[in-house]
Amino acid sequence: MQKVNAHIHTPYSFSSFSSIEQAFEMAANENIKVLGINDFYVTDGYDEFFELACKHKIFPLFNFESIALSKDMQQAGIRINDPANPGRMYLCGKGLDYPIQLNDDNRKKLETVKAESQRQIVEMIHKLNAWLRETGMEFVLSYDKVRERFARQLLRERHIAQAVRTKVFSLYTNDKERIEVLQKIYGGVPVRVDINDTAALENELRNNLLKAGKKAFVPEDEKSFLPIEQLCRIIINAGGIPCYPVLLDDAAGKLTEYEFDKELLYHNLIISDIHCIELIPQRNKLEIMETFVRFFYEKGFTVTFGTEHNTPEMIPLTPCCKDATPLTDFLNRVNYEGACVIAAHQYLRSKGEQGYIDEQGSANTDRIEYLKDLGNSLIKEWTEK
Repeated sequence: MQKVNAHIHTPYSFSSFSSIEQAFEMAANENIKVLGINDFYVTDGYDEFFELACKHKIFPLFNFESIALSKDMQQAGIRINDPANPGRMYLCGKGLDYPIQLNDDNRKKLETVKAESQRQIVEMIHKLNAWLRETGMEFVLSYDKVRERFARQLLRERHIAQAVRTKVFSLYTNDKERIEVLQKIYGGVPVRVDINDTAALENELRNNLLKAGKKAFVPEDEKSFLPIEQLCRIIINAGGIPCYPVLLDDAAGKLTEYEFDKELLYHNLIISDIHCIELIPQRNKLEIMETFVRFFYEKGFTVTFGTEHNTPEMIPLTPCCKDATPLTDFLNRVNYEGACVIAAHQYLRSKGEQGYIDEQGSANTDRIEYLKDLGNSLIKEWTEK
């Protein structure tokens, strides 16, 4: 049984990693044999990811992530897997075709979503610059320059925070000056983190400037989101498996309205032709996660785990639960079997054959053992070649 991380972000969206190469070097050091790229909105990193997977003999899973919107659940105040925004559903596509191919209609829909996300970022930078001028700062930001320096493809909120931190540290020479400047940028709110903790400071900058109610906040337009059913169809058209990323228990041990009843969640996912779930275990207590995963595994779902790495913090690539609690043998086995199914799906699709799901999105659960065996063989062949 091999170690798997099925969900990481790369610098093509936002990432803890300075390069995709760094992710593969870490994976090799931790003896991870399967790694899944999972960037927001884009698949531009696939070629580089594939080349490095060959170089490091680590099996690649080709995925991506986007956000859908249910207006009905939004109006009803039902939180899905975004704890702050009712109606929003993060959704992944697992095992997409490589090279990816989309029909013109679906490509245009995704391009519209990406363009809207960048329109929002441009507006944020305009508002931030107006605030920086008002507070007497010696600098402003440029969308093009921030994108060129900090992003490979799409610019995101975290890139803006990264750019502000970098500017403050380049213009001011000591910690006392930097703290005074940051406090001005925060509108008088005290700096509460160690400013030499890069990740903590960038998180604080983001929270104090870019979130709801703050000086540079810009609300997302509805054009930023596709309906859930439409996003699922795009994933299927791209050869992928629609996958629901589970939030599960928060810091207080509570679940969202959509997830608190796992029987109802299972029913809702089946209705939407979603037969795959993924968890980011470091959010969750081991006991809660294991009970939840066992329920869906016994229902025939494909289940995988990852670490995201889509914040400034650099953590290990080996998935573990809250408080660095190691996964049990059962959870590691489930994760590997899920990776095997996705690997087999990718392979069969590349041969023009049917994988885990068909063109309508229905899962071939009766072939699950065959897919696990095939995927296991493919992963072993790749990692031992």
